[in-house]
Amino acid sequence: MTNRLTGVVTPLLTPYEDDLSIAESLYLDHAAFCLEGGAHYLSPFGTTGEATSNTMNERMGVLERLVTSGTARPGQLMPGTGLCNLEDTVTLTRHASELGCAAAMVLPPFFYQPSDDGLYRYYAQLIETLGDKAPRIILYNIPQNTGVPISPTLSARLNEAFPEHVVAYKDSSGDWDNTASVIKAAPGLWVFPASEILLAEAMALGAGGCISASCNSNITAIRAMYEAVRDGDQGEVDTLQQGLEIHRNAAQEEGLIGGLKSLVAHLSNDQRWLNLRPPHINADPAAGPRLATTLPH
Repeated sequence: MTNRLTGVVTPLLTPYEDDLSIAESLYLDHAAFCLEGGAHYLSPFGTTGEATSNTMNERMGVLERLVTSGTARPGQLMPGTGLCNLEDTVTLTRHASELGCAAAMVLPPFFYQPSDDGLYRYYAQLIETLGDKAPRIILYNIPQNTGVPISPTLSARLNEAFPEHVVAYKDSSGDWDNTASVIKAAPGLWVFPASEILLAEAMALGAGGCISASCNSNITAIRAMYEAVRDGDQGEVDTLQQGLEIHRNAAQEEGLIGGLKSLVAHLSNDQRWLNLRPPHINADPAAGPRLATTLPH
């Protein structure tokens, strides 16, 4: 396959006004900041973006504004489109495809805890329903949230059946053995761990890059790590690794979404970034200054 997906991807935080409507101007400014800092792609409305707390119309509207505002090119976008019912997933995925997005990141349907055969049926029917409107698909594995793992065997099966569509795999499991197993079982997939801490190790096995929440805050250093690994600059890799670990681990300790929102609020001096939609609670304003001390200078 040509034109495979590689690089570092920012799963964008979603800012809210005090009435919890999406703060569009903040969203667009932050997207531009991430691209200018070195992100190859943006992934609106993944877990970091509180995707399942936003309506379909909100998600499609923001995606369109990213393009019509000139903030991002369609080919720089990999929106999350997976929902529990197939019809809505088809709607969001078709919209992303028609807009010209690089790919769609698709969660598995999670309520009924389906088998591998059930998941295969879901993804296959998504692709077959869309036909020539089907975009490239990133399988999104986050079993600690969904309760539904996307196994290495299923990943290989889907890639073999739909090699032009099922082209990548985001592994947010935090399980290195799973990441390595998917890379081995499905060499036709570009695998993206969800933490930059694993970037060098994963790319050494053939991974495509990373899709990491902390690209919202530390994108320039993460991009530098990607390039150092790609270029075989082991000295630079060793230099960057410790700093990436310090910031990422601190962000996780603060509660990744809330911690990063608090950091952005602190750095931008805009307290709207502290707002999260229920069922989350709002971010702790004290977390931002703490996290700021872990960023590279």
